Amino acid sequence: MATIKIKQIGSPIRRPAAQRKMLIGLGLNKMHRVVELKDTPEVRGTIARLPHLVAVID
Repeated sequence: MATIKIKQIGSPIRRPAAQRKMLIGLGLNKMHRVVELKDTPEVRGTIARLPHLVAVID
């Protein structure tokens, strides 16, 4: 299965608790961290809800 690289570009400070939990669910918790996850609809949906905090790396 294909993978996708995600980088955290925004801080979770002063963000709703739900957005912080989504970042932790993606495996991110500090600025400029990069994680590689399976490219699933669930991961894509989470990324779509956090466009101001994460970026997809090619």
